[in-house]
Amino acid sequence: MSIQRTSFYVLLALVTIAFIWLLVPYYAAVLWAVILAIIFFPVHVRLALLLGGRRGIAALVTVLICIGLVIVPALIILGSLIQEGTSLYQRISSNEIDLNDYLGRIQNALPGFVDNWLNALKLGGFADLRANISAGAVQVSRSVAGSLVSFGQNTLKFFVSFGIMLYLLFFLFRDGAELGRTIRHAIPLNDDYTRQFRDKFSAVVRATVKGNIIIAMIQGTIGGVAFWALGVEAALLWGVTMAFMSMLPAIGAALVWVPATIWLVLTGAWLKASIMVLVGVFVIGLIDNLLRPPLVGQGTRLPDYVVLISTVGGISLFGINGFVIGPLIAALFISAWSLFAEQQNAEKPDTEEIK
Repeated sequence: MSIQRTSFYVLLALVTIAFIWLLVPYYAAVLWAVILAIIFFPVHVRLALLLGGRRGIAALVTVLICIGLVIVPALIILGSLIQEGTSLYQRISSNEIDLNDYLGRIQNALPGFVDNWLNALKLGGFADLRANISAGAVQVSRSVAGSLVSFGQNTLKFFVSFGIMLYLLFFLFRDGAELGRTIRHAIPLNDDYTRQFRDKFSAVVRATVKGNIIIAMIQGTIGGVAFWALGVEAALLWGVTMAFMSMLPAIGAALVWVPATIWLVLTGAWLKASIMVLVGVFVIGLIDNLLRPPLVGQGTRLPDYVVLISTVGGISLFGINGFVIGPLIAALFISAWSLFAEQQNAEKPDTEEIK
């Protein structure tokens, strides 16, 4: 029996690995289907009750709600971002946006000791630094524009992934409860551990997506509108960048609006810089403190340093999906070791009594 059981476990591991390998090309579609299902499942339950238990119709309506509230706005923003990124690169390449002129104005605004300081650091002075910055900006804009265009041109894979996500999302709504019970019974852990892992998984997904994304969208929107009102080039691009940077705790949004403020100061736009500081400190900076507690909740929050490290690490490994995968892995890691520590503490009195 031991040989047969061992063989079965080996077979189970092999077919599981093979199945995961099949899903890897479209893991993002599966991931976001699961995320949307977790977030909107309470809506599906209420619709099912209103429709007299017709789970199929309720699942279809919930999918349509997801499309209207999440997917359509995301596609509109993505299309505008592709257009603005391409336009920005073309304007820089054609010298419509003269970086040398901007950098020259900055050089004139800086005191003379800065150039001496750069020479002392063997950076070649501001003139050489200006040439390097100009060349680097062109290269970065070309890279960003190329990435956006290639993403927009790869429509076949995008629509296949989109179709897989919606198809899977429907069945997760309709059969999610039964599927969850099946997975819980199949996991070789006791009911208490399984329940804690399930609750932690759902809580982190909701906190990361519902809380962090909503906060990031609000901060990015306010920042983008402020950039547009102050006449900053590519306001949409910088607003979206701020939204992504806002995923990083404490310092995220400031990584965008602080350099923008410095740029405005160095180009002599003191009034615009003052307005940017006021918006950044008293509007964008306070949003996180005001909205995070009701949206995320203190019980599901990870320490800021864990969120920062896991988010950066997740993005470096998994791309844009890493801002969810990274904190999720970190939360499950902390949860697993917390359960292990509780188990060890619970067993210590028994050991001492035996002694």
